[in-house]
Amino acid sequence: MILEDFITITPTGLYCIYGDFYLDPQQPVKEAVVSHAHGDHAIGGSANVYCTKPTETFMKHRYRKFAAVDFHVKEYHQTFKIKDVAITFYPAGHILGSAQVMMEYQGIKYLYTGDYKIEPDPTCEPFEFVKADVLITESTFAKPETKHPDPVEEIKKLNATKANIMLGSYALGKSQRIIQLINQHCPTRNIMVHFSIMPFVKIYEDYGIKLGAYKMYDRKVMKTNFENQVYIVPPMVFHSYHKAINVVRAFASGWENLQQKNGISLYISDHADWNAILETIKKVEPSQVWTLHGDGRQLKQYFGGKLEIKIMNE
Repeated sequence: MILEDFITITPTGLYCIYGDFYLDPQQPVKEAVVSHAHGDHAIGGSANVYCTKPTETFMKHRYRKFAAVDFHVKEYHQTFKIKDVAITFYPAGHILGSAQVMMEYQGIKYLYTGDYKIEPDPTCEPFEFVKADVLITESTFAKPETKHPDPVEEIKKLNATKANIMLGSYALGKSQRIIQLINQHCPTRNIMVHFSIMPFVKIYEDYGIKLGAYKMYDRKVMKTNFENQVYIVPPMVFHSYHKAINVVRAFASGWENLQQKNGISLYISDHADWNAILETIKKVEPSQVWTLHGDGRQLKQYFGGKLEIKIMNE
């Protein structure tokens, strides 16, 4: 029997009462199961953190000695227990080390996706479809009109101009994917990387991810070369240089509002769009879908009672 209260939303985060642990807690807790290392999912200060090896590495870089009291690093497909709940990580395809969290209790399988994408991305482990009774999915882009374009076609837009480009991108995950895509599909471009992104790039390479050529940002290079430079910067830097001259602006994101006033729109997302969510539901074959992070109403409408959709963040 599916337990409606297996996972509940609390001010601290998603809580599993049957294992007495939190999924991606928002405050330090005793037992934290962390799906991936983005700051809105992985905070420092918990006593026990269960995660993949890359997630541990990113958290230790970001939070130093405050990352956690103890890390319990698990491989994909390796089952471990917290109290009576059996937990297994599966690749989520979102960023390096990102995991879906399968939780099995009293013969029922509850699958928490974390953030995920199902498109191919050579900079992280590919998404794996796993059967479950309950699919707990992010619904960031769960709208029928949201369809992420092909990232290769998007990155090729940079070839339409020779001008220097200031490219806004999240430091962890997105930037490494963008470096790899530019190297592969924009051969005339020289890539320069903001110093705050560089440690994450190095960690990716330490894990054997081949990104191709790039250099640390050099102001002189940008000032003396007016063509073919792409400068990858984190969001704060991108927004603070909104009057930068002699550059075309672009921001790599699935969010439409981040494309406003830019010279090039660059719709490259690391989240599942409407079709990807539907495909995931089809392949996971759950008898219930619980939605998080976004709006599950259109999924509920789409399935019209044929599949039970529970909107957790209502």
